[in-house]
Amino acid sequence: MEITEKIKQVSQKLDSVKTQMNKRIIGQEQLIRNLLIWLLTKGHILLEWAPWLAKTLTIETLSKTLHLDFRRIQFTPDLLPSDLIWAQIFNQKEGDFMTKKWPIFANFILADEINRAPSKVQSALLEAMQEKQVTIWEKSYELDTPFLVLATQNPLEQEGTFPLPEAQLDRFLFKTQVFYPREEEEIEIMKTYANNGLEEIEKTLSKTDISEMQNLLNDIFVDENIYIYIRDIVFATRKPREHWLMDLAKYIEYGASPRASLAFIKASKALALMNWRHFVIPEDIKEISKDILRHRIGLSYEAIADDVHIDDVIEKIIDSISVK
Repeated sequence: MEITEKIKQVSQKLDSVKTQMNKRIIGQEQLIRNLLIWLLTKGHILLEWAPWLAKTLTIETLSKTLHLDFRRIQFTPDLLPSDLIWAQIFNQKEGDFMTKKWPIFANFILADEINRAPSKVQSALLEAMQEKQVTIWEKSYELDTPFLVLATQNPLEQEGTFPLPEAQLDRFLFKTQVFYPREEEEIEIMKTYANNGLEEIEKTLSKTDISEMQNLLNDIFVDENIYIYIRDIVFATRKPREHWLMDLAKYIEYGASPRASLAFIKASKALALMNWRHFVIPEDIKEISKDILRHRIGLSYEAIADDVHIDDVIEKIIDSISVK
């Protein structure tokens, strides 16, 4: 089967997933798009938004559409690493301790308000996110595939929180900001939920379908000029003066890591696939640039003092870099 026919079939399946999600998720097109990229790239997403915006409903709806296991973990200051992964429970019948596996053994993990738990709990996710396994004593357990983490942060309340270290932030493919619905969407939400008129969610993809989609990304073509374009963007975050961004140099404390370059390639391939293309174009890079870079660029104290937002910095970088 030709690559174009395969892409057509996959794109149609992804469109059917969107249709199912739109039965319960009003608006939030960017979030749904990013969740599908998240699925295709085997990545993880950090969501930053206010409470009460259906984050649990969104990921739960996607898991039902794909018929995959979903677990929600509420991160709190008193949470322990063992609360995520495992516990030793005494079996009175056998007279011995048994290992009980906890919520991390699922396909979709919603780490709700991850920055409310201390660093030792946050770091309990690192092995699972990177290696797709967890180690209990001397034995390692592989996690079921797909294994994807969606973590949330509440930007409104910072008291009593523990910021994620840069090393862990870098492991998230995207940092996505989601805002309140538009006026017309607010009315639709009221009509849909106040009247209890929720439609049933149909299963649209199997684990085999998901695996085939993920493997199809290897066949998406990336031109050499796209690689150079991504390199220039990433290096502009590290050495802005060398890219004639003198006004930004004082605002950038540190730039993006090589994981950002890899994220650009993976996510742009997924976006091309979702748009029924077998090749990446520069517009794909621009469309996902903020989600990839906003948690990978460190702003200086001077940027904070001058009220410079990270998205403004990214926009200036993207506007200044052209495709060779």
